[in-house]
Amino acid sequence: MKAAAIYGSGFAKLVERAGEVAGLGFKAHPHMLRHACGYRLANDGKDTRSLQAYLGHKNIQHTVRYTELAPNRFKDFWK
Repeated sequence: MKAAAIYGSGFAKLVERAGEVAGLGFKAHPHMLRHACGYRLANDGKDTRSLQAYLGHKNIQHTVRYTELAPNRFKDFWK
């Protein structure tokens, strides 16, 4: 499904309303869920190449952004 179809849907309105109810202070949109998923998986220590495949990125640089901002990415790395 193309992003334009999602953003014009009732789902987009649902996400926006959920953000309002949560008091986020900014307009929430469906693509934020994708980013949240990427950051969560990176923080959980998932392999960057696996994360790339999961998110469907052709360019690894689009995936690296999730790992660069994951402060716990290498916690217990040497265990």
